[in-house]
Amino acid sequence: MRLRSGVAIDLGTVNTLVHVVGQGIVIEEPSAIAISEMTGAIVAVGQEADALTDKEPQGVRVVHPLRDGVIADLEATVAMMQSFLRQARLRRRLGRIAAVVCLPVETTFVERRSVVVAAEALKPRCRVQLLDEPVAAAAGAGFDLAAGSGAFIVDVGGGTTEAAILAGGHVVRTRSLRLGGNAMDDAITRAVRQQHDLLIGRNAARSLKMTLGLGQDVMAQAEVVGVDAARRVPRVERISAPLVARAIEPTVRAICGAVEEMLADIPPNLAEDIFRGKIRLAGGGALLSGLAYRIESAADVAVVVVDDPLRCVIRGAAQILEHGTFASSASAH
Repeated sequence: MRLRSGVAIDLGTVNTLVHVVGQGIVIEEPSAIAISEMTGAIVAVGQEADALTDKEPQGVRVVHPLRDGVIADLEATVAMMQSFLRQARLRRRLGRIAAVVCLPVETTFVERRSVVVAAEALKPRCRVQLLDEPVAAAAGAGFDLAAGSGAFIVDVGGGTTEAAILAGGHVVRTRSLRLGGNAMDDAITRAVRQQHDLLIGRNAARSLKMTLGLGQDVMAQAEVVGVDAARRVPRVERISAPLVARAIEPTVRAICGAVEEMLADIPPNLAEDIFRGKIRLAGGGALLSGLAYRIESAADVAVVVVDDPLRCVIRGAAQILEHGTFASSASAH
């Protein structure tokens, strides 16, 4: 039975996506909010706020209220989500609106409670359901959660990496690593400073990561603009693929290791389902050139990148919301 109204929220460290029943994805913005230090008023939200990051605007504090996939600043999160839902123009109705919010499996009780508090502070009033991210990702990746078959999903986000084996809509094995794209970006930033004495921002590091990937082409280079650490003036530098590959290798190795550990503990009755269904790679990290190959080489199981991996979780959460099937969710309130 379809719900007449409702909203699904993928509250990510880097981006927040909002799906409204009957409208589709209506918000896809960076998880950022800019606040006036003098008045406390909201200056900007989403893309406009994120564009001010590390640019040190006077009198304005830019906050990324989620860290490692969970709420680090509850007040800023509520304000950000409220702004997004105003933009979404949810229709008011009698009673509370059903709201599904996706979270990493290993989120603590306190972290989950913070999310519920944030969501219940929104207007219009919401009836909150927390959903395990791997379950949503599996649904968005095309697995049939109602059939009881096995599935293996790896969701590489900005703050967390979720690797999970499922039977139907139920989590069987899971590993949640509090590292992902942001950890790679930070490592690239450090490596560029150490190697070239150049200070670069997060966006520049992210661009290097996506352009050069895991360094399959050792001769490849990419241009970056930063600040000379000694002279404090802007400077252009060409960064090599091997430098980027070495910087992100520890994070990639940790992701591959988590997949190997889970396969070593797989229930025998799920082995054929996973082998034939392949490991599905989702999240923004799925777009990193060479990552699928590295996981496949480590696991000795075929790995495929899902269609539109950035929207995989919200797509699956929307399917579950619209069909009203919450049996596989993490917890309810």
